[in-house]
This record gives sequence, structure tokens and C-alpha cells, in this order.
Amino acid sequence: MGHWDVTPRNMALTTAVVCFVGAAVVLYKKVNSRACERKIREARDKREKGFGRADQKVLQFKKEHPTTDTTGILTLSLKELQEKLQQDALSPEEVLFSYMEKTLALQTKLNCCTEILLESFDEAKTVGPSRNRPLYGVPVSVKDNIGYKGYDSTCGVVINLDKPAKNNSVLVEVLKKQGAIPFVKTNVPQALLSFDCSNLIFGGTVNPHNALRTPGGSSGGEGALIGGGGSLIGLGTDIGGSIRVPASFCGICGLKPTSGRLSSQGICTILPGQKSVKATVGPMARDVDSLARFMEALLCDDMFFLDPTVPPLPFNKQIYESATPLRIGYMISDGVTQPSPSMARAVRETKALLENAGHVLVPYEPMDIERFLFELQTGAFADGAATLLDQLKGEPSDPTFSNERFFLNLPNWLKRTMAFLLKPVCSRISNKIRSACGVGSVQNLWKNHVFITEYTHKTVAHWRKSKIDVLLCPAIGPAYQAYESHKIPHCLSLTAIYNGLNFPAGVVPVSTVTTEDEEELEHYEGYYRDVWDKSFKKVVSGGAGLPVAVQCVALPWQEELCLRFMREVERLVHESRH
Repeated sequence: MGHWDVTPRNMALTTAVVCFVGAAVVLYKKVNSRACERKIREARDKREKGFGRADQKVLQFKKEHPTTDTTGILTLSLKELQEKLQQDALSPEEVLFSYMEKTLALQTKLNCCTEILLESFDEAKTVGPSRNRPLYGVPVSVKDNIGYKGYDSTCGVVINLDKPAKNNSVLVEVLKKQGAIPFVKTNVPQALLSFDCSNLIFGGTVNPHNALRTPGGSSGGEGALIGGGGSLIGLGTDIGGSIRVPASFCGICGLKPTSGRLSSQGICTILPGQKSVKATVGPMARDVDSLARFMEALLCDDMFFLDPTVPPLPFNKQIYESATPLRIGYMISDGVTQPSPSMARAVRETKALLENAGHVLVPYEPMDIERFLFELQTGAFADGAATLLDQLKGEPSDPTFSNERFFLNLPNWLKRTMAFLLKPVCSRISNKIRSACGVGSVQNLWKNHVFITEYTHKTVAHWRKSKIDVLLCPAIGPAYQAYESHKIPHCLSLTAIYNGLNFPAGVVPVSTVTTEDEEELEHYEGYYRDVWDKSFKKVVSGGAGLPVAVQCVALPWQEELCLRFMREVERLVHESRH
């Protein structure tokens, strides 16, 4: 009873069953692949029709308003634009059509947009007579995953196509209440988990300063559009550097606030339920003052009412505008990622400018970054990446995400074996593979949370002991060669730490790569001298002329102080050039 006799008949039956199952799997994959291709084709067609309609409206407006000074409008800062709109020196329509024209031109060069928000044309006409709203008539770009009613938030994956948002996200609602006009959604990498910006639906976005370079990710479309002049200000999201890296690569400013300072309600995530690494939403703009003005407008009663889970902390303008000298910690290296010569020089030169301006600079050394990074990666994929992989079913891998997905898909026993064998050769690659196994149990997840909490408390204590107000450290850069970021995941150590700690952090451009930086790069070896260090040297080489930034950090809920520090850096750099 229950014994399967090995007879020719049973063997034939078994073979037939195996063949049938195999054929069914192949057929399923083929059908799924065709469905995937059809959805991608339809999404691209819809996008092109939207661009076409927008282009027609722009041409019509130009014909009816031939004297509109588009070039002059595009050169205005947010402050200047606000003043002209408030004074009726410009109309919301003139501003919107100027930026729409520039955006459509950039799209053909950079492929930075996913959809034009066609409602914006009507909103520019009907934004209302009330001009006391801080963002009255200001066009704003938003990242793909920020919910806008009637439009998809794809996160760069096919499964999210044909699922238009039923409502606006809270921040989109607040923008509209403050008089702003969201007008375009911008491109992201597949699954939002790359420092590149490419997906199978909309293709790859390139850097506005060099088409052979990436704009960064995951808010790469935002970085490219703003860096190219097609948007004055926009919203991105950040879970490991996704605002700061594109800002650095594209030569603009970006702020990753404390998670929870701005509402995340209605923003699509690829890792729903993940709590170890805190994602956040924040502004990206050409200059620091625009970031501050944007934050001030968003931190309003409307947001606190629409999302009561957000602490009702209005923007503290007094802190932002303070001129009191700061005690600044500085860090040129975290001991895990050796900075490129231009990154290190940017910190040294900024430190000198700050000291000459009367601020006190003291060395700062972080604690056990490699262990902290491992715990963050383990917590991010606590479920063994099951949630992520489930959303990618039936969809091929974009080249920028293929390596990551390959390792995530491996069975845990094989990951552990590979990690064990690689440990003596390269500990960080071993840790990376081991972290992809997940935590294994709820008890281990809680231990992961405890470690991150205790590490945060120790870091704050270390910060207090150093008696620093803020921290100056490297921003990743210069922009990597396009489609190569998957080869160097270790650079997360410079950005993801502040997601794990939940510290606000911003990026300010301060320089460009010099020929001397390039010469010094020839001697770059990295701290581990492994394949990641070799790849890093390769992907940042040839970057002469590209933007270089620094990163500014403050303690939780101190966005105003972080912005004040960023503004000081920006001011001193500007004065040093004139």
C-alpha cells in the first residue's frame, strides 16, 4: 500500500506527467511574457500620446502668446517666481507652458518622464484668484511612485501598470491646496532599488550633463529633469540614497527629511511592511532656498489635517535663517567606502571654507558601519525578498537590476554556502549575500530592530559627546557610467546609514571633477581591493567636469538646521567663485 512499483508502464506515466508539467510551465511563461510585452507596449503608447497632446497645447499657446519670455521665466529662482506670480507680473499659464516646453524638449534627450499630467493645463487656468498661497502657480514635478489620481505609480515594475491611483497622495493634495500645479511624473529604476535609472516599461534615463552617465536612482528622473532645467522643484523619495544620489549626480540640491516629517500616505512602495530601513519623501531643487521654501509650504495645517500621523511641526524659519556659528563634525571617509578623489577634495575644500567663515570643525568617526549596513540590508529583506520577488513575477530583469535579482532568487542554502566560501576572500560580498537570506524568524526580526535602535542611541550619544550640531561628509559621486551601478552596491554605506538612523540629510553641489582628480584616481585601490573597489574606480573614471557634492546631516526632526547648514555651504561656495 502506497508503494510505487517501478514498471515500464509507471515509468512512461511519470515521464508523461513530467513532460506535461514542463510544457505547462513553458506555456505559462510564454503567455505571461506576451501579456507583459502587451502591457509595456500599451503604457508606452499612452505615454507618447500624452507627450503629443502636450506638445500640441504648447504650440498653440506659443502661437497665441508670442511675447511670452520663456527663457526669462526658466532662469527665475523659486523666490523670484513666487514674487512675480503673486504680483501678477506672470500668469500661472505662462509659467506652466514655459516649463512644459522645456520638459518636452528634455524628454527627447534624457527620457526622464513617465507621464504628462494633462490636468495641469486646465489647473493653470483655474488655479483661482487667491494669490496668498505660497506655491500659487508654481509647476512641480513628482516621482513616478507618488500617487496622483488617475495615473499609475509603477515603481518601474509591470505588475503596477493599469492600476491608476483612486486618490491623490496627501502631498499632492497639499501641493494643490497651496496653489502648486503638478505637471509631470518622472522615471525610476526597476523596483526602485538601484542607483541607476532604467526599467523595462519606459527605458533608461541619462544624465543631463553627460548622456553616457546615469542620473542616479531611484529619483533619477527627477534629478535629470531638474538638473536639465525642465522643472524648478520636485518630490522624490529616499530609502538608501534615492534623493541624495541623483541630486549629487545631476548637480542639484536634495533633502532627505526625517521619516514622518512629511506624509507618505498615498506613496507606492516596493517593500510594503518593511520597517527596518525608513523610507521618506523629500524635495529636490536647483538651490537650498527652494528646498526650504518648499518644506515651509508643505509643513502646513492642510497636511497635518489630511494625515494626523504626521507630527504637527511647522517649519521653523528662525532656525533656518539663524547666523550663529556652528560646531561641525566632518568625515572624509566612513572606513568602508573609500571616496573618489573628487569626493574627498569636496569635503576638504568645504571644511576650509566653513572654518574661514568662523565655524568650528572637528573630526568625526562613525562606529562599526559594516555591521550596521549588514543589519540594514538584512532587515530590508527580512522576508528573504519574497515580497519583492512576488511583484516581479513574469517580468524579465532590467540590466541594472539583474545581478541583485539573481542573488535574491537563489535558495537560502546556496546563499549561505556562497557566503561562507566568500567570507575569507571578501567579507562584504559575503555579508551582502548572507543578508539576502532574510531574518528567518520573528524573533530574529525583533533582534534586528533592537540592534538598529541601540545603534541609533549610541550614535546620538557619540554625536553629543563630540558636541557637534551637524555633520559634513561625502556625497557619492561623480555620476557613474550608465548601467553600471549594480556592480558597486557597497557605496550605500555613505547614504543608507542615515536612513537607518533616521537622520535628515541633504546634498549640495560644491565643485566639479578636475583633471587632477582624474590623475589621482589612477592610484585608487579602495579599502578592500576587491571586485567592488575595482568596479568603483572604473565607473567614476572619465568624469572630468561632472558635478561633485557634499552631504550635510543633522539629528532627527532638525530639517531646518540641516537646511541652514546646507545654505551656508552653498553661500560660501558661491562667494569663493566670485
